Amino acid sequence: MSTDVLLEIKNLQTHFFTLKGVVKAVDGVSFELRRGEVLGIVGESGGGKSVTGFSILRLIEEPGKIVGGEILFKGTDLLKASEQHLQSIRGKEISMVFQDPMTSLNPVFTVGYQLEESLIIHQNLTKEARKQKCIQLLSMVGIPNPEKRLLDYPHQFSGGMRQRVIIAIALASQPDLIIADEPTTALDVTIQAQILKLMKKLSEETRCALILITHDLAVVSELADRVMVMYCGKLVETGDTKDIIHNPAHPYTEGLLRSIPDIEQEKSRLEPIPGIVPNMFELPQGCKFADRCSRCQTICTQEEPPLFEGPKGRKALCFFPLWKDS
Repeated sequence: MSTDVLLEIKNLQTHFFTLKGVVKAVDGVSFELRRGEVLGIVGESGGGKSVTGFSILRLIEEPGKIVGGEILFKGTDLLKASEQHLQSIRGKEISMVFQDPMTSLNPVFTVGYQLEESLIIHQNLTKEARKQKCIQLLSMVGIPNPEKRLLDYPHQFSGGMRQRVIIAIALASQPDLIIADEPTTALDVTIQAQILKLMKKLSEETRCALILITHDLAVVSELADRVMVMYCGKLVETGDTKDIIHNPAHPYTEGLLRSIPDIEQEKSRLEPIPGIVPNMFELPQGCKFADRCSRCQTICTQEEPPLFEGPKGRKALCFFPLWKDS
């Protein structure tokens, strides 16, 4: 593993064992993340994006289980690490920003208490040093009058401000990696843009790698260096953001891009991807996207496509990828 590679996922498999059957939420996913890099993981709900993020920190609860693969963080396989070792990594070297800031913060404790908690666990600072660090963190994420706001409770903050507090908590111990799971879902469009701009700025300033989990390719196009598209628990396409946005190779990625409004084009209707995501309990044989694909041929419904490699390190899980020079 290159010294520049911070995280390497090899053939990750996370399954959920239910009374109805086994759901292969993450089914053989592999990728790398370099220091300071922003990786966008994109796809429809149920594609396995969030489960991939939670698997990295081994936060999978019953009936879920990581049944195979390797998660190498700085060369150490987290799947073989002790719970004590993991506790020292969570929040310190790898932090997570969750979807809903209201449920991520404890309503009965002040924002200052919750910020300080992370510093108490992971850093050996005096009480006064912790307070100054908390003020600095709130200021860094753009919260005005930070010293006074440390004494406020989560309900006294707006949704956007609460998300900024969550980002401040994630940054408290200067982690090498932040996993942001749909960090702007509950926010309006204007606040979304502010939060995403803030995360990009902080990533660049601190050289912290960022995994951004989202269903929105438009968001990823503005923020990510590389994109990983997931469908039914599988990685269906990956590559540099610019290459994928301008020249998608997989028909699913192509469909996601066509469904995004474009103010430069005069269209009366958007072009949705036909059909629906298949039942995860009864996945079809062959390519899981076959019955929604305009390029589907007989082999697609009979055999599982391999992950073909294209130009510039592009990869696509498709028998007929549309590689183009970019």
